[in-house]
Amino acid sequence: MNGFFAFFEPLTSPWWDYPGLELWKFVNLGIFVLGMLYLVKRRVSDAFRMRAEAIRQQLADARAERDEALSKLASVEARLAGLDYEVKAYEEQTRIQIRAEQERIATETEKEIAMLREQAQREIEGAGKVARRELRRFAAQQSVRRAEEIVRRELLTDDDARLIRLSVEQLGGSGH
Repeated sequence: MNGFFAFFEPLTSPWWDYPGLELWKFVNLGIFVLGMLYLVKRRVSDAFRMRAEAIRQQLADARAERDEALSKLASVEARLAGLDYEVKAYEEQTRIQIRAEQERIATETEKEIAMLREQAQREIEGAGKVARRELRRFAAQQSVRRAEEIVRRELLTDDDARLIRLSVEQLGGSGH
């Protein structure tokens, strides 16, 4: 019965000095476990404290960034709202400028048209005067030429001699 039932045999040594289960081993194990727990707890609590502080800092940074982003968003929204007004004002100003430019161009065009009409009228009148003068000169030349033809054709040598005599008599009579 040394094997299996040996465990149930009556204890002959005190309970704290049972072979394989000595009390000093448990005390040693307890001190080791408590020491390890203390070191681990201290390191873990330091790690947790540092991690908690890092998280707090990140949260504070995130809040600051959120607040800054919200203020930028509000600024951008205000600019966008103002931009809508600015665009409408710019469009109205552009329409006014376009109308003014159209009126200015129309006025200048009318002035130029009137000036060109006056210039064309003067040129037409000048050309008409030149043409009338040329026509009169041409008509006078033609009249003289026609008269010369008529006189040559109808003037006979007797008429020529008689005209010369009359001219000489007139010249001679005025000298007396």
